[in-house]
Amino acid sequence: MSALPNPLTGSEPGGALPAPSGSLFDVLRSVWSELPGLVSDRVHLLSLELRRAGQALAKIVMLIVATAILGVTAWVALWGTVVGGLAALGLHWTVGLLTVLLVNLTAAALAVARMRQLAAWLQLPATLRHLTLSPVPPPPPQSPADEPTPPREAATTP
Repeated sequence: MSALPNPLTGSEPGGALPAPSGSLFDVLRSVWSELPGLVSDRVHLLSLELRRAGQALAKIVMLIVATAILGVTAWVALWGTVVGGLAALGLHWTVGLLTVLLVNLTAAALAVARMRQLAAWLQLPATLRHLTLSPVPPPPPQSPADEPTPPREAATTP
């Protein structure tokens, strides 16, 4: 009785690999015929994962909307409590509402200023600098804290 080749490694029982069954051209032709199947399997997997990712993204967006509604409701309740507390301390309710308005407008102005600073980074300046062939790349945007200071003049010795 002869020993069978190992189906996992394709080697003969003595450790030798089996002899190729055809020429190099036949092997390349068989690999070429298997290629569409390999590609289609991966494309099918990609389409399934994209569908699942799209469903997850839709759920995430719905949860973000629900969270935003709950957060705004809590924010209004918080400021209503602050105005009620100020009124309980003897302050007129319009002064409390004006205080709340001033605090919220200040916070909104700070948020808008920060968004304007961050918007320059949406243009991907470092990537553009590395991928373009221009001789002089534009400098990256700077935030006010990163602005260079003018050079000092050298001290002169008498």
